[in-house]
Amino acid sequence: MSSIVSAHVSDLFQGMKATGCFQFRVTRNSDLFVDEEEIDDLLIALEGELSSRRFGDAVRLEVSHDCPEDLVGFLSAQFGLSASEVYWCEGPVNLMRLAAVPDIVGRPDLKFPGFTPSVPDRIRNNESMFDAIRGGDILLHHPFESFAPFVDFLRQAARDPSVLAIKQTLYRTGTESSVVEALVEAATNGKEVLVVIELRARFDEEANIELANKLQSVGAHVVYGVVGLKTHAKMCLVIRREGRELNRYVHLGTGNYHIRTTRLYTDYGLFTCKDDLCSDVQKVFQQLTALGKAGKLKKIVQAPFSLHTTMIECIEREIAFAQAGKSGTVWAKMNSLIEPQIVQALYRASQAGVRVELIVRGICALKPGVPGVSENIRVRSVIGRFLEHTRVYCFQNDGSHELFLSSADWMGRNFFSRVETCFPIENKKLRERIFEETFTTYLNDNCQAWVLQADGSYERKSAKNDRMAAQERLLESLSG
Repeated sequence: MSSIVSAHVSDLFQGMKATGCFQFRVTRNSDLFVDEEEIDDLLIALEGELSSRRFGDAVRLEVSHDCPEDLVGFLSAQFGLSASEVYWCEGPVNLMRLAAVPDIVGRPDLKFPGFTPSVPDRIRNNESMFDAIRGGDILLHHPFESFAPFVDFLRQAARDPSVLAIKQTLYRTGTESSVVEALVEAATNGKEVLVVIELRARFDEEANIELANKLQSVGAHVVYGVVGLKTHAKMCLVIRREGRELNRYVHLGTGNYHIRTTRLYTDYGLFTCKDDLCSDVQKVFQQLTALGKAGKLKKIVQAPFSLHTTMIECIEREIAFAQAGKSGTVWAKMNSLIEPQIVQALYRASQAGVRVELIVRGICALKPGVPGVSENIRVRSVIGRFLEHTRVYCFQNDGSHELFLSSADWMGRNFFSRVETCFPIENKKLRERIFEETFTTYLNDNCQAWVLQADGSYERKSAKNDRMAAQERLLESLSG
């Protein structure tokens, strides 16, 4: 479209000759500002703010590479931007427009081959998800394994006369979603449905407002979380009457309940009916709805209360083992690592002789391989077909590995400004499986891994022989 406009731009100005045509794009601050302590209704306040987003302060100007400097200077002045906030683009100024190309170009030879996510045998061999979960904890690794079992779990809960209540958090999901349809059906069928919707999920505010109205219209109880904190935890609780008992079933995850992203993002999801985890999840929901502390949790480590201190303590424990002459190791996989106290703790661990293996997809404020500071730390980012989104934290713990799955990255906002969950995997078989699929596989990737250097640059691993691409290996071993 932009090429067509450029070629015929003179036709738009009758009687005049266009001497140049250059693309530019302005990015504005997308934050919505509401004083939560001064408003009566967060939903109404956000609805009023949405229309002003396109008038937010400019934060970046992108211009085509051939744009004259005087014109760039004029645009910068108009938007109040400095030279450091101008980006010259060789190629399309708005790369997001290219996202539509694969769907409109009939070149299967240039696309990834299709795949069918698998479903664990225990789920396929049971008509009831509740029966399958009672047989033991079930782990799903998306997108290699299907997200459909969770949708089936919700649908069965919505239709089961024995199910009394469903409680779920929603951060990003979309209004036209089978997850939402199942919650609507449950509320319509008379179940007690409680949904904690985070209205302030950036760029999804409008969709989440629509979702909240849709659920409220069918009688669901919708709450918007805790004042001053974003609810980022991924959890679902179903309460079911079985004989003379009330039993609980829980799903905990590292990613959003979003059908589309479960085919694009790597995430873990855990089904369990273990009483300690289920009790913790119920307490967290009580906290979110009663606006009080969750009280002492048995297994789940929660932000903003205990997650940061627990992670520091786990790192310090590895330091103590190393100082006692034992082996100490920290393995961690996340999206971003920038929290200063965590970075300092990892530096101390390296100096004490602890081996630190980090897989950080995006921002990393830590520099590995610095003599005397971080020579025992390695950092890599894996960029492949799927967006790496799992958060997994593992500590050697003198040989009895302690492994957590979490909704939280090691960032200040996750530790102190959000409601997050971090839960241990105590089943030895599942723990070994997660370690193999997360750390053994990704640390051996020699095709799609970029290794962070001490100077802040990245070097790509590119093996000519004995290729090992982590995502391809998982597709081969897990998908159908």
